[in-house]
Amino acid sequence: MPIPPPAGFSSAPIRSAADLGELVKQVRREQGLLQTDLAGLSGTGNRFVVDLERGKPTLQLQKVLDTLDLLGLEVLVTPKRVRRP
Repeated sequence: MPIPPPAGFSSAPIRSAADLGELVKQVRREQGLLQTDLAGLSGTGNRFVVDLERGKPTLQLQKVLDTLDLLGLEVLVTPKRVRRP
């Protein structure tokens, strides 16, 4: 069962694996979870959580998506906004 995101959480564009890792770390800490807690809850190893939070770009996508879901997060793909001069 997913844990709801923290109160006052606002979405922001994720442009890199490092951005995603920082978000996961922030949400995990706000939920009072240790890396080992998240690893156990998500059925992954601690190394996976460490790599995710460090922004390793070659992690298995499904494991990442499952971990985000567990934290109460989801991926929403939208077109980039066109910047006008």
